[in-house]
Amino acid sequence: MPDKFDAIVVGAGVAGLAAAYKMAQEGLSVVVIERGDYPGAKNVMGGVLYRAMTEELIPEFWREAPLQRPVVEQRFWLMDSQSAVTTGYKTKEWAMEPYNCFTVFRSQFDQWFARKCTEAGVVIINETLVESCIMENDRVVGVRTGRPEGDLYANVVVLADGVNSMLSRQLGFHKEWEPRQVALAVMEELKLPSEVIEERFNLDPGMGATIEIYGDSTLGLVGTAFIYTNKEHISIGVGTLLSQVRQLKVRPYELLEYLKSHPMVRPLIKKGEPVEYYAHLVPEGGYKAIPKLVGNGVVVVGDAAQLVNGMHREGSNLAMISGRLAAEAIIMAYKIGSFEARDLSPYEENLRNSFVMKDLKKYKNASHLLEVNPQYLNEYIPATNMALHEMLTVDGMSKQEKQKAIIKRALSRKSLFSLGKDVYKAWKAMK
Repeated sequence: MPDKFDAIVVGAGVAGLAAAYKMAQEGLSVVVIERGDYPGAKNVMGGVLYRAMTEELIPEFWREAPLQRPVVEQRFWLMDSQSAVTTGYKTKEWAMEPYNCFTVFRSQFDQWFARKCTEAGVVIINETLVESCIMENDRVVGVRTGRPEGDLYANVVVLADGVNSMLSRQLGFHKEWEPRQVALAVMEELKLPSEVIEERFNLDPGMGATIEIYGDSTLGLVGTAFIYTNKEHISIGVGTLLSQVRQLKVRPYELLEYLKSHPMVRPLIKKGEPVEYYAHLVPEGGYKAIPKLVGNGVVVVGDAAQLVNGMHREGSNLAMISGRLAAEAIIMAYKIGSFEARDLSPYEENLRNSFVMKDLKKYKNASHLLEVNPQYLNEYIPATNMALHEMLTVDGMSKQEKQKAIIKRALSRKSLFSLGKDVYKAWKAMK
């Protein structure tokens, strides 16, 4: 192993691996240091991977990567305690190459991605904790690991060490995250035969669907739930703000069990065999919580940079983009032989000009709006469901009488002014 690399990447998630792969393809010497037993060991979640971002690195990757199902339908549920208002979008186009997105098991995908990095020349060191960055003259020049004689040196260090990035905090890039800037996600994998999954979700063989659930799926906490179809498993989970989990003293498994027992969900997972349960933290601070991204000899990517769009449940694709853009900036710096912050700044500039920052900026106030205005989830969704129940139940009452009853019920709880004010606040937070 060389005494010094061109780049050290801390963390073997998709952000770190994307950066490592891109740099190695351009001839840089790269080492990835992973705390887990292997890449993906800490990313066992089932989730959604978008094609376009991965294909920018590995053309037609879907022909060999360990993917689950191409997603041909995305559904959305507004759920109260007994019902759901459903909508969604399904298209044959998503069932054809090159596809739009896939369900994946991150453990499998990350291991495959790591092998592609190794083939490109990346050195991967597993089961190794990076304790700190090594500083010289106000510049990061390497990392200190927990191994004997474990110091490694490089021209630049990429911090891809996840939401609990100890290293960027040590560098003063951000303070410790507040509980409202982090979400707790709990998930379970339920094993079912592929033909049963396809029958219940109305899918052609091999095709997949996702369901995003809002309302009565989080015990009144700010968050969402989800159901994803895999080849022979269903991924079901809930994500809520850590601040509210602590405040209301809700146990993570209670959230999941409540969702699984819901009358709208129960038929989809009937006789599903639990094979894995896990909980993990997800960045939720969004645009306002993004830390310093570039320093002398160092860049921050992925979850460590709070690059998660909670409104659209997008994380892996944003991590992939940030890793690639960081690598491109490092390659430029390598060509001029200087790795100061100003030389690495194109990473931040290109990231801010991408859809990543534009989307995060668009929803910068959404999470806080829901946190301080619980009526959006706890009142308006049940009211919507009840209104549709009234209108669609044929019981001898005229539709005009039903409309009057619905309006009367709505105004008994809030004035027109309050309703208008809430609509305006929601529009302002999403514009």
